Amino acid sequence: MTQSETASPRLRITEIFASIQGESTRVGLPTVFVRLTGCPLRCSWCDTEYAFQGGENRSIADVCDAVAAHGIRHVCVTGGEPLAQKSCLALLTALSDAGFSVSLETSGALDIAAVDPRVSRIMDLKAPGSGEVARNRWENLAHLAAHDEIKIVLADEADYAWAKAQIALHRLAERCTVLLSPVQGRLDPTLLAEWIVRDRLPVRFQLQLHKILWNDARGR
Repeated sequence: MTQSETASPRLRITEIFASIQGESTRVGLPTVFVRLTGCPLRCSWCDTEYAFQGGENRSIADVCDAVAAHGIRHVCVTGGEPLAQKSCLALLTALSDAGFSVSLETSGALDIAAVDPRVSRIMDLKAPGSGEVARNRWENLAHLAAHDEIKIVLADEADYAWAKAQIALHRLAERCTVLLSPVQGRLDPTLLAEWIVRDRLPVRFQLQLHKILWNDARGR
């Protein structure tokens, strides 16, 4: 291996696979998922704990080649928390330069300011039921653009009340699309839908389509 190859940015990758996008306004689109390894958060409802450790070191060029081999235009970089790896920023730019339509799923706990502006940032706000509400980086709100999205996952009615308050306080729906999701098995999705309609919230209700189709199968 040459010196230039060893010096090139590398990432710890848990998996790369093709599936249907199950969340966000891109729901239903055939998408290649690039799941980075590692996350500094420990949300109570996390469904990707297998990505906390392990994985394989791969170069950005190798990841881009693996994505291109699927022949799908839409790419989602996710985790774990992808921004916990500094080279994630270079990967997002490389994928955008290659002509892919790129989205980033991020926890909202890390700075999103340096993310390539061509990337659609799907940013969480952590409700109290996640156990990580104190990790929300509120400064990120100022960096959101119209093509970005805010996702709030809710475990119970108290989480819903919290989300409703944040939507009003920060005028979130004026910044970008706001998505509300129930934690599977903890909050009845019908109840959440009824609350949204009752309160006329300017949000989009969503279920995790991939879980409906494939339950919790890894790599789907």
